[in-house]
Amino acid sequence: MSNSQDSEPGPSRIPSIPNPNEPLSASYTFHTPTPTAPGPYILGVDEAGRGPVLGPLVYGVAYCVASFQETLEQMAFADSKQLTAKTRDSLLGMLSSDPENMGWSVRVLCPQAISSGMLRRPPLNLNRQSEDATVLLIREVLQRGLQLSEVYVDTLGNPLTYQNYLSSMFPGINFTVAKKADDLYKIVGAASIAAKVTRDAWIDGWVFEEDALTSRTIHSDDIDSTTLGEKLGSGYPGDPNTVKWLSNTLEPTFGFPSLARFSWATIKTILEKRAHHVKWIDEGQESLVKAFDRGSGEDKDRCTVTKDLGITSLCTL
Repeated sequence: MSNSQDSEPGPSRIPSIPNPNEPLSASYTFHTPTPTAPGPYILGVDEAGRGPVLGPLVYGVAYCVASFQETLEQMAFADSKQLTAKTRDSLLGMLSSDPENMGWSVRVLCPQAISSGMLRRPPLNLNRQSEDATVLLIREVLQRGLQLSEVYVDTLGNPLTYQNYLSSMFPGINFTVAKKADDLYKIVGAASIAAKVTRDAWIDGWVFEEDALTSRTIHSDDIDSTTLGEKLGSGYPGDPNTVKWLSNTLEPTFGFPSLARFSWATIKTILEKRAHHVKWIDEGQESLVKAFDRGSGEDKDRCTVTKDLGITSLCTL
């Protein structure tokens, strides 16, 4: 992605969107400038977008020098879902306002990567992808020269199991993994803001890769027509706008735009009920089976390939 940040269309102008006019087709990591105050530092981890059927999953980390904690406690960082969009934007600005003492980073997992991971064999489930994103962010913060003493993480599965896992990955750092950590620890609330604002910016200004579709209108017999990019909603399966968008944008042969997570049960159910059924044929395997079919007459016990190669027994092979 280039560094150009022109006006709409595209995600709003926030630092973690490299180019608001280009589609999100690959996962990426963003870091603010590295704080310059001497450490040690504390760091918080949270995410936005684990549940939605549309759009990216964003993991965020926020970090500040440990001596800055008293000041941090006076700030309004909290669970981002409990705050208005305007408040979240303001808090992200606050988080970026003191580069000497504070910084933040995000790991944006695009929908294609989420789906391909979950549908591969063996699958890379969402928990594992989340763990990998968390570890990558912490490792890259350390590589930027920051000394971490305390890390606070919103839980993923069993808190103690996850805490032990992270502690084994980063010996020497004291990890605290807890449910509702974004309410308990301001630094996790700050990470929640970074993740939520980034995800919302992508969803609000989504640029579709499917250029051929963006200019046409998609019709449904029982739902008012809508253009591809209108009224996505929050992306959660229970959001009426999201449900309507999914219904209107289904293409029976090719499914949905790359905004959708094809590995989600919601998508699979719609495709099973309304999409064209496809039978995949491995032409190479079919030809191989045909080649080794038995012949007829005096050669009925020998297949075409063995006759052509003059093979009369296994010993010949």
